[in-house]
Amino acid sequence: NTVMAAQMTNAHRRFLQVLMSNGITEGSEARKLHQHCCETDKVYYAHDKLDDFISTINSHLQPLFMQIRKGISEDDGRAHYAVVNLAETEVTKMASDYTEIELELFRKTMDLIILSENGFASSTDILNLADQLKTKKMKKKEAEQVLKVFVEDKWLSEKFLISMLVSLKNGEYTLHTRCIIEMEQYILSNYQDVARKCNICRSLAIQSQVCESCGIGMHLPCVRKYFRAQTEPRCPNCNEFWSCDIP
Repeated sequence: NTVMAAQMTNAHRRFLQVLMSNGITEGSEARKLHQHCCETDKVYYAHDKLDDFISTINSHLQPLFMQIRKGISEDDGRAHYAVVNLAETEVTKMASDYTEIELELFRKTMDLIILSENGFASSTDILNLADQLKTKKMKKKEAEQVLKVFVEDKWLSEKFLISMLVSLKNGEYTLHTRCIIEMEQYILSNYQDVARKCNICRSLAIQSQVCESCGIGMHLPCVRKYFRAQTEPRCPNCNEFWSCDIP
């Protein structure tokens, strides 16, 4: 390789350490962190050079099969950064942190989420799977605890839908932005028939709206942005009328 990768400085190392310990960092936080690291370690700082700063780190992470990746939150369309292990194709990234039975529950939850219409799985459906696990059956109480840990560790996100009729809180789970950034390749290759990329930003879309005519999907923030400029909502792919409610 004739082009030498730019030198890693203490600022780069500090930035990487924080990113790794956070698991995932929101874009504005990453920009603040970039400035903080450069100023602390007296390294030249330019506010618009975060991507260059990260690609320097990535060139040094390459031999370790790791990479800082940028992804978009499906909720609000904001950028996030996560450190991804490229060597691990399976859900093995998680294998060191969880037991086999917990991983099985996670895989089954992921199935439910990806195969669903809207990118969510209800806690009821997930807990019903708990006593059908191959590894060993899991009690509902245990399963609830495990789900809580997956949310704390930023593999799943939870939303509560309060039903007016019953005073029951029914949790709905989806994949956390961290999970989508880290497992995009895994999901695209293991769910080839159902996993779709957003027609606008080309990254994996879990929570999405789908065109009834041609079947393309778009993230909700991308739908919002795309149709803002249009007088009437038509599919960017087949030009048919977009029948979903624009968020």
